[in-house]
Amino acid sequence: MNTSLRVNEALLIAGRAFQPFQCVAWQPQDGTGSLTLTVIDRTNKRLGQTQLDIRTYADPAQLADVLAQSREQISRQGYALEPWSMP
Repeated sequence: MNTSLRVNEALLIAGRAFQPFQCVAWQPQDGTGSLTLTVIDRTNKRLGQTQLDIRTYADPAQLADVLAQSREQISRQGYALEPWSMP
C-alpha cells in the first residue's frame, strides 16, 4: 500500500491489530491531528497507550511499525493477541 491513509482507515486497522482487546482512540482538539490509541481489556484495564502524529498514522509502513511495536509490548506483559498483519 503506497497511498496515504485517512484517519478512519488508520483507526480500523488499529482496531483489528489488538484483537481480542478493544482499541479506543481520540484526537485532542488542539488542531495537531495527532491520535492517541489506548488498548483496554474487558474490565477496562489499560494494557497499552501510544500517541501517533498525522505523518505516522497516514503512512502505512510507519503505522504498521508502531502497531507491531505496541503489540509486542502488550504480548511481553503476558496478554495474548490474535494473529495480525497489515492489510
